[in-house]
Amino acid sequence: MKIAIVTDSTAYLSAAECAKNQITIVPMPVIMADQVYQEGVDLTTSEFYRRLRTETTLPSTSQPAIGELLRLYENLGNAGYDIVLSIHLASTLSGFYNTLKSAVNQVKNTRVIPYDSGITVKLMGYMAIYAARLAKAGSPINEIIQRLDQLKQQINEVFIVNDLKNLVRGGRLSNTSAVIGTMLKVKPLLTFDDQSNKIVLFEKIRSLKRAYRRAEEIFATDFVQSAQPLRLIIIHANDEPAALAWQAEIQAKYPQLVTEISYFGPVIGTHLGESAIALAWLPDIYQLKD
Repeated sequence: MKIAIVTDSTAYLSAAECAKNQITIVPMPVIMADQVYQEGVDLTTSEFYRRLRTETTLPSTSQPAIGELLRLYENLGNAGYDIVLSIHLASTLSGFYNTLKSAVNQVKNTRVIPYDSGITVKLMGYMAIYAARLAKAGSPINEIIQRLDQLKQQINEVFIVNDLKNLVRGGRLSNTSAVIGTMLKVKPLLTFDDQSNKIVLFEKIRSLKRAYRRAEEIFATDFVQSAQPLRLIIIHANDEPAALAWQAEIQAKYPQLVTEISYFGPVIGTHLGESAIALAWLPDIYQLKD
């Protein structure tokens, strides 16, 4: 049984990671100044943030054209894939997953299984890589989905944002009264709720330094309790120096910990705004038994 892995551009995987793991990326549309761009294709992350500072209207996001996506699946079927596992950003952030569920029965030459990652960014990227590794090792599709479900339950993250208006306006922040946080000049801490997979505000911290420390405290609790090695990701919205500095601090405290820097690209940056930063972690998939 030959299984193809597809994910969307909000996984923020590198070209090398996609090539090595034979992962196909579906670009997500971003709308700026009434022009539609494809994330990672004709709109780079640096260009997006540069324009974000000067645009008079906030950007928005959309769903990929279903017709093009169905052709992609058919092409994978023609290439000999019996199953396509299509892993996408949380259905609480986009209607894409639900649209996909309704459309994939139109594909006749392969079985397409849409999978709601319940998350996004590089965390979802590692879910796609993990699925690809399992598929390459010969795991059946039911086992791959079961392992993804298990991995999903072990993911955690803390987002620190400067302005909640985009999330509130787009309906992506579940407890919308949290917008008061911007008025109080506090640093809101957000996460994906484990039950609803919605972004929620769970704490308000008085300074950025304290917000960093609180995020580290939450990670430290999981680190001590985890039975498996963790991988830590510092994710930034166009503020790599801040991410690198934070990484260095954490690495000094946990010398054996695997850490890396990732980023919020245009689609997620549309909702979080510039200078958002996050601490995110999951079991290190490269140290899990396939």
